[in-house]
Amino acid sequence: MTGLNIYYHPLYTDGIDSKSRFPRERYKLIYELLQESDFKELINFISSPICKKQDLLLAHDKIFVEKFLTNTLSTQEKRKIGLQPWNDHIIERTMRIMGGSVSAVDSAIKGSISANMAGGTHHAFHHYGAGYCVFNDLAVSAYVAKRDFNIQKILIIDLDVHQGDGTASILKEDKNTFTFSMHCEKNYPLKKEKSDLDISLLKNTNDSTYLEILEKNLKKLENVKSEMIFFQAGVDTLKSDSLGYLSLSHSGLKIRNKKILRFAEKRENPIVVFMGGGYSKPIDDTVLAFRDLFIQCALYAQKNKVI
Repeated sequence: MTGLNIYYHPLYTDGIDSKSRFPRERYKLIYELLQESDFKELINFISSPICKKQDLLLAHDKIFVEKFLTNTLSTQEKRKIGLQPWNDHIIERTMRIMGGSVSAVDSAIKGSISANMAGGTHHAFHHYGAGYCVFNDLAVSAYVAKRDFNIQKILIIDLDVHQGDGTASILKEDKNTFTFSMHCEKNYPLKKEKSDLDISLLKNTNDSTYLEILEKNLKKLENVKSEMIFFQAGVDTLKSDSLGYLSLSHSGLKIRNKKILRFAEKRENPIVVFMGGGYSKPIDDTVLAFRDLFIQCALYAQKNKVI
């Protein structure tokens, strides 16, 4: 297949209870918009498989994994993760999100770019989940890339408005995976971890300031060797986002995405795109921003297709 492979499953929405405060409809709405877009022929939706348990254990504590899979986490542990109340599909949903991200690694290697229409679960730590994240698909995918595809040097570019604290913590001893997080300083998580490169932004940072800072740090990253790039592409940096506190516009986000794609293209690295956060109220701004992201990725896939 040519074009962009996007891993997706209806449980991305349905696996979250309808009474949850999390904007679960965003996945379904993005899927529908892309199906109706003028670029639909450039997008291949692939059903996300269930992740293998042994893949989770590459980055996570065995006891924590077992407790989640057997639905025996404590109320406190579930509350720390969020997404409550949990319905009967939360376990399969989580495993399919993880499976979509792991599968996107293989797909990107074969086709220059691939994406998961979920994931970017960067708040999950080795032995617990947090901030709407059960397991850390960035860390798990990095370890799978090393184990199965001999991809040794990985660069994680995390542009979600919240710091990738779980990712930084899990991968802090891995000298071949470089973690870069550019986030709002006065925002969740309260206690920040140490990434290889952290850039904290002031509240209400606008397009011009944001893009200037990003460009400066991409120049720094030119000195970091990598064979593959993971892009956590959260759109909660939008001005309309209820959990963001930055002031980016849709055009600013498009330029951001373009810069990251150009960066990957220049060094000829396959790139996996993880969706990340987006909580605008109403949710329309988030949905439109993600639609634009995936269309940009589809055009990139067409341009850089592997023959």
